[in-house]
Amino acid sequence: MNVVLRLAWRNLWRHSRRTWLTIGAMVFSNTLLVFMISLQFGMYGLMIDNTLQVFSGHMQIQAPGYKDDQKMRQVVPDVQPLAARLRSELDSETIAARGWAFGLASSEERSYGIGIYGVEPTFESRVSNIPGLIKEGRYLEQNDAMEIVIGTMLARNLRINVGDELTILGSGLDGSFAAAVVVVAGIFDSGVREIDRNIAEMPLGTFQDVFYMNGAGHQVVLLAPDLDQAEALQTRVATMLSANDALVVQGWDELQPGVKQAIQADMSSAFFMYGILVILVAFSVLNTQLMSVLERTHEFGIVMALGLKPGRLGRLVMLETTMMGFIGLLLGAIAGALFTTWFTVNGFSYPGMEEMVAKFNLPGRVYPRATLVTMFAGPLVVFLCTLAAAIYPALRLRRLHPVEAMRTN
Repeated sequence: MNVVLRLAWRNLWRHSRRTWLTIGAMVFSNTLLVFMISLQFGMYGLMIDNTLQVFSGHMQIQAPGYKDDQKMRQVVPDVQPLAARLRSELDSETIAARGWAFGLASSEERSYGIGIYGVEPTFESRVSNIPGLIKEGRYLEQNDAMEIVIGTMLARNLRINVGDELTILGSGLDGSFAAAVVVVAGIFDSGVREIDRNIAEMPLGTFQDVFYMNGAGHQVVLLAPDLDQAEALQTRVATMLSANDALVVQGWDELQPGVKQAIQADMSSAFFMYGILVILVAFSVLNTQLMSVLERTHEFGIVMALGLKPGRLGRLVMLETTMMGFIGLLLGAIAGALFTTWFTVNGFSYPGMEEMVAKFNLPGRVYPRATLVTMFAGPLVVFLCTLAAAIYPALRLRRLHPVEAMRTN
């Protein structure tokens, strides 16, 4: 076996320039794959976090069926004490209670139907970035203040400004008529037309009084420290609520199914491009090994005439390819890891990106996610494809006849 290994290694460097060019193609593709896959997953994480931090959080505690129906009577009893208990037991401040109702918002000139959220002013900024997107005025401050914040498009449609009064009409939890006059404390600009046009927020205490909620709400929103910990946190919260069959915990993929679908679609197109890159490398290996076999046809004919079987020659070619592929995998993974690690520390940004996202209260740099999967998935696929590319040259030796091979110059 040692003799075979030495022979394969020696054959590999008979044309060192050609071998290094092939290995260089592997290293380049592996480095690119490691960085691009890591960056892609980093962007997915950023996209998910940014989407969830706008409003929905990583998970929500709701009444069964509320996610699909959003009926007023599907409530979470004593929603603020529940949120306070979770903050204490989980030792986390990124938990906030909410209520929701459909209402008619009327100014002196116009009226529009909107979704009204009752929020805890102290904790809402921990689970949503809307409090940081106030364009005019200020955000809510007291839990029982008769005030409201609205989006820029709604303010434009209603033709009102900060300090103007807004009349809210709706239906209470008990079916009674709900009405209130509130003052516009602030106007936010989220950059999402649906939110800026259809959403308003008022203090949860005021919301519960206006809509006769009797201390109830509709959501307890939780934000995990990061996306990787969201599933474990969801399991823990579900265990804590197991004694109360009236509540369920909805994960981010259930709250925002469109985000998951968009990621799956993007992954399909990205992996198609990665596949093209891998195929190009595989053809490079095929060309190298096929030329190596053709150049050694006379040599192969001699050793076959001496009794060496074609199968052993084929395995020799496969061993040479394995060595070359392993060198490409190792060097490419190391180069890709070093290159990616630099960006995981310093972040990746393109000109204009930071200015573009700053107005949405979002981070201006993308940090690749360097994991064992992102580091070795691409290089391993390249390695397997290089082995597959060497199958044809190896099989070609099985059809080789010693006499005809020895006649080849």
